[in-house]
Order: sequence, then C-alpha cells, then structure tokens
Amino acid sequence: MGIFTKKPIAQLMQHSSEGESGLKRTLGPGNLIALGIGAIIGAGLFVRTAAAAANYAGPSVTIGFILAGIGCAFAGLCYAEFASMIPIAGSAYTYSYATMGELVAWIIGWDLVLEYAVGAATVGIAWSEYLNKLLERFGMHVPLEWCHSPFEVFKNEAGVMQHGIMNVPALFIIFMITMLLIKGIKESAVVNGIIVISKVAIVILFICFGWHFINPVNHTPYIPDPSTYTDTQGVVHSYGGIWGILGAAGTVFFAFIGFDAVSTAAQEAKNPEKDMPIGILGSLVICTILYILFAHVLTGVASVNDFRTVGREASVAYAVRTYMIGYGWLADFVVVAILFGFSSVILVMLMGQSRVFYSMSKDGLVPKTFSNLHPKFHTPHHSNWIFLVLVGGFAAFVPGDIVGDMTSIGTLFAFVLVCIGVWILRVTDPNLPRKFKVPMVPVVSTLGVVVCGAMMAGLGWTNWARLLGWLLIGLVIYFGYSKKHSKLK
Repeated sequence: MGIFTKKPIAQLMQHSSEGESGLKRTLGPGNLIALGIGAIIGAGLFVRTAAAAANYAGPSVTIGFILAGIGCAFAGLCYAEFASMIPIAGSAYTYSYATMGELVAWIIGWDLVLEYAVGAATVGIAWSEYLNKLLERFGMHVPLEWCHSPFEVFKNEAGVMQHGIMNVPALFIIFMITMLLIKGIKESAVVNGIIVISKVAIVILFICFGWHFINPVNHTPYIPDPSTYTDTQGVVHSYGGIWGILGAAGTVFFAFIGFDAVSTAAQEAKNPEKDMPIGILGSLVICTILYILFAHVLTGVASVNDFRTVGREASVAYAVRTYMIGYGWLADFVVVAILFGFSSVILVMLMGQSRVFYSMSKDGLVPKTFSNLHPKFHTPHHSNWIFLVLVGGFAAFVPGDIVGDMTSIGTLFAFVLVCIGVWILRVTDPNLPRKFKVPMVPVVSTLGVVVCGAMMAGLGWTNWARLLGWLLIGLVIYFGYSKKHSKLK
C-alpha cells in the first residue's frame, strides 16, 4: 500500500459505533451551534478586526469580512456534507483520508495544528491583553515584560524600550481551559453555552450604542488608495486597494475559525447526520451578519491611526472609553465579556485539536497516547496535557500577530483541500449515502478553492514561508514515524 492509500468509508464508520469505550454522544444541535458561535466570536472579531483595518484595508475591512464569509460559506457547505456522511471525530483530516489518501490526510492533520493549537495560543495572547485592561480599572496591571513575548519590543513605564520575557496570563488561561476539557465535553459545552450568551449580547450592545458615535470622517475614503504600511514588527503590508482587501480578508478570516471545529465533535453528536449541518451553517450565518455590522461600527468610531498606535491592544475597549462618551460602563462590560468569550474560543480550539489527534492516533499516524481516554471522563487526557505544553509555549513566547496569521493561512489551506475532497468523492463514490448534499458541485467547491486561495495570496510571502516550513517539518515526521506505524498498512 502506498502513501496515497485511501481509508474505506465503511472502516471509518466502524469508529462511530465504539459504544462505551469511545467518545460519548452528548451534544444536540443547540449545543453544536453554541460550540460554533463560541469558537467563532472571539479574538478574530475583538482583536483581528482592528489589526486588519490598521495593516491592510482601513474601513473597507467590512468588505474583507464579506469576502471571508463567502469563502467560509462555500467551505462550510463542503464540511457539512462530509460531517453528515462521515460523523467521525477528526474533521478535515478524516475527510481527506477517505478521499485523497494517507499522505494528504497527514498533511491536513498536521496543518490543523496551525488552526487549533496555534489558534488557541493566539486567543490566549488576546486574553492577556484584555486582562490587563480590566486590571487597570482597579489600579493594577501585569508588568509588561511578563505579558509579552521576548520577540516584542515596547516602552515601559519609564519610557525606555524593553523586550518582553514571557506572557504569563496567556499561559495561565491555556492551563485552566485544559483542566476543564479533561473533566469532560458535556461540562465544557454547558460552560460554553453560558459564555456564548454573554458574548453575543456584548456584540449587539456595541453595534446598537456605537452606531450613534460613528464619525463619517473615519469612513472616508471607504476603500483607501493602494500603498504600503510597515507595522511595529517591521513587516511591510499592502494597504488599500484590492490587495489590501484581500489581506484584510485573510486576517479577519481568523474571526470565522470555529464553524469547522464543530465537525471535530461529530463523534460526540447525538444525531450527527442531521445536527452537523445545522451546527456548522447555523453558527456561520449568525456570526457573519454580526461581524459586518461590528466592523462597520468599530472603524467608524475610532480611526485607523488609533488602531496603529494607542488603540493597538484591546482595541474595542479603547474605542468605547475614548469616543463613546457616557458609556464607560460598557467598556468594562465589554472587557469582562470578552475575557469569558476568549475562554470559550480556547476551549473549542483545544477540544478540536485533541479530537483530530485522537483520530490520527487511532490510525497509527501519531503515538497511541493521543487516543488514550480517561477511565472516568472518557476524554483524551494525555493529548490535552501534551497540547497544553505546545499551545502554552506558543502563547507565552510568540507574538500574537505572527501566530494569528499562521493560523489563518493554515486553516485556509485545510478549507481548500476539503472543497477539493467533496468534488473527488462525488466522482469516485457517487452512490454513497449523503444526508446533506452541497448544491451545484463542482461549481460551489471550485469557488471555495478560488476564494480561499485568494485570501491565502493576500497574506503575503512571509506567511507562505511559515506554512511551507511547518509542512516540511510534518513531512519529516510522517516519513520518519507515521508511514511505518500506519494501521491501514
């Protein structure tokens, strides 16, 4: 058997009926939509929106959200078809194994570490920023060197340039969420549902109250003329014009990551054939509408220069306190809700990561320890501990902008392959039962590839280099370990 050997669908489906020895089926459609919203609304909206406006598109970041939403809709339809007919933990990894073979499946599984593990680190860093904003209201703060990466330079209280040492708050929240996940998916889903309600309420409140404080000057011109902008890390970005919008779309795409994380919980859904499409597409539609409105208000309340300077960190809280006079209480409410909201994003991403490696371990591509379940909680606790170390390391020692863009390009790459996979399976196995079918294949799947590929192009060569470097490391591991231990062989 070669490296492109496909895993039979029938063999995949055997894992969905493991009974008491496997993952517990406890999630209904409401839980799945809440999990999706819990992962989607978070650091992408509250942090990456301002970064995209500052570095790429100015007020036309809203167009970037529309483009990213369209790309996610195409990919979401493809995810929904796969999840309805292959309701197995593992998401895009599992789907790729069935359609494009083992090597591609490994690449996707390794690539998903960028989406879930590195994504969780990105949100952990954002959590640290907003925690400091909350502490400042009580006259306290975490020393700057202990809440920034050693690769970041900033001015301390004395006005002296200083390097960070370690982001301790980011590491702390990763640890606490890992403990919750080890306890169990049902308990985690209940906590997430409570958080989602508060998070959506904050977004709606900001849109409603902030609309009256929009300054038309900040929206003029809505699409800036093409130019370049060099950020605080010395990276040059294409600002304005079509490339600026594409770059913004690729950046705020991080805000949509989450609806596909719903598919990693397929093996824990009560009725996956019916509930998975509802969970994936329902959470995506709700969040896209809120995103466009939120971005329009945020870029209207504060200026691009604000997001590049004093409002670069914790941008939403800065915009409320500075420009929305009389709504200081909202800023405090925003910060608290965002902290809880970021926690739910980390929860879903870490859950998705452990479930992907659970499936890869079942296939022999990674060590057995990743699929060892806790005797009482039936959760992959060894995997949770291992990713605590990896994610905690990224969160503590790597700047947020770098890990955020790595997450975006890695996820877009996974989406491209999922769109291709749906098309391949329609040709190679057209009679396979599908409880949900993507309309107009191959048109929809091709558009998904084109739109997601365009957003990847907009992220620039530095992120392509990081992606290729990451994939090369993955190939070394595959040929050194996974190929020899594959159970399919």
